Amino acid sequence: MTKDVIALTHRMPDPWTLLAGLLSGGPEKLVDTAGEDAVVRLCDDAGRPLVSVEAPLLVQVDGEAERLLGATAPPVPYWWTEARATTGVEHAEQLAGTFAARLASLAGGSAWPPEAARSVAVVKTEGMTVAPTPAAGQPAIDVLTDQVAVVIQDRPVVAMTAWLSDAFRTAAEAGLGLQIVSPPGTTLSPAVRDHLGTWPSRWVVRDERDGYYDGLTGAVLRWQEGMFAPVAAADATADDPRTPVAAAFQEAADTGQRQLAVTFRAVHPADDRLMIGGALESVWRELTGEPPAGWGTAEPANLPWSPRQMTDLAYERAPEPTWMVVVGSRSRPGLATVRVSRTKAGVEEHVMLMFGYGADEEPPLESLPGAAELLATRHDLQSMLVQLRKARRDLAVPPRFEGPGVPLAFVLGAEEVRRIPGDRAFRTPLSEAPVRLGPKARPALYYPLPGDPSDLSGWRDFEQLTRHLKGA
Repeated sequence: MTKDVIALTHRMPDPWTLLAGLLSGGPEKLVDTAGEDAVVRLCDDAGRPLVSVEAPLLVQVDGEAERLLGATAPPVPYWWTEARATTGVEHAEQLAGTFAARLASLAGGSAWPPEAARSVAVVKTEGMTVAPTPAAGQPAIDVLTDQVAVVIQDRPVVAMTAWLSDAFRTAAEAGLGLQIVSPPGTTLSPAVRDHLGTWPSRWVVRDERDGYYDGLTGAVLRWQEGMFAPVAAADATADDPRTPVAAAFQEAADTGQRQLAVTFRAVHPADDRLMIGGALESVWRELTGEPPAGWGTAEPANLPWSPRQMTDLAYERAPEPTWMVVVGSRSRPGLATVRVSRTKAGVEEHVMLMFGYGADEEPPLESLPGAAELLATRHDLQSMLVQLRKARRDLAVPPRFEGPGVPLAFVLGAEEVRRIPGDRAFRTPLSEAPVRLGPKARPALYYPLPGDPSDLSGWRDFEQLTRHLKGA
């Protein structure tokens, strides 16, 4: 059962509207705040939270409610208000649904999911109690052990919401992994997938046949020693600790859809002329003909595209790193994550960008050299890798097998080329010579990878190239 309920409203819920929503459990319910007053909570008689409500978010980017919820939102700009019911508490979800229904009624709009917000009547909560702290002390965490923090999500897309971002941060500060549990119909946002690469963090999918499995690897899981961990196969040995793969994970069909992934790193001088996001915008325009649609520090991406605002935010947070998500328009699904950090070398910008294409659409591979040259000549490029993979056009990550991407090109910035001794960077073991980008006296190099896009031979070529560049 879902634990998150969201109100999408034309108008900002004013204090009186929020008060009417908070009275959904009757006037005797206790109210307190958390997260520097950014979260309001309805509590039981002992002061433990029943429902946690985040401050309303003004969304100015079209298509985010459709992408993340499958819901029809009011025209932008509109307000997004999330309420999370405490897991395992009778009637808590009904309480959150009534809160969202009252907001939608008074501020104009709708609630998601519709079935959770059918009534505005007061919910009977006599004797309602919640799980003890510390799990209930963090509104996004449902189970807490000495190994992991577990978050239960029942949304169409598990997104990097402010809730989940806070849960990742809380778990990391405590030295714990984060495990996300969801039903089989759920997908992940790429922004969340990129945060689950460190053991024992993982995506746990409920399954009728195998119980639970890892949505990214397919490994069958069981709850053991305070966390979800892989089950050993019947023929596993100490030297070969193999794990069975869930049947549901292997039921993938080739739909002809593809994703073009561009990962690059740039190191900028730390001066007043720096504009964070300028490199990303250049690549985005080169590959799609338009700029990104919006950005934010969580999903939904709520702000119109603005490199200046991104730069100001990164400057305010320095020397701490800044993570941001960038999204595209409805016509061309696109998503990027940007991580900005201050180092001895300057200001480092690490970008992971992807675009989705249907079976009848061709990725603009002919535009890749031009995009690489823009990065190399104008945006302090260090390196760049381009891959093509069989995956969904909408960029959502399903709990099914999706093969790895096939490398199409690798790029070294001019400074990286200069650091390689002699002319090794200009001589490669590949069948195609590198393409020089930028000034002849200080070129960047674009290495086409001639591997067959229909198999994994591109990785063989890429490994051969990188070993050569390192002098191995």
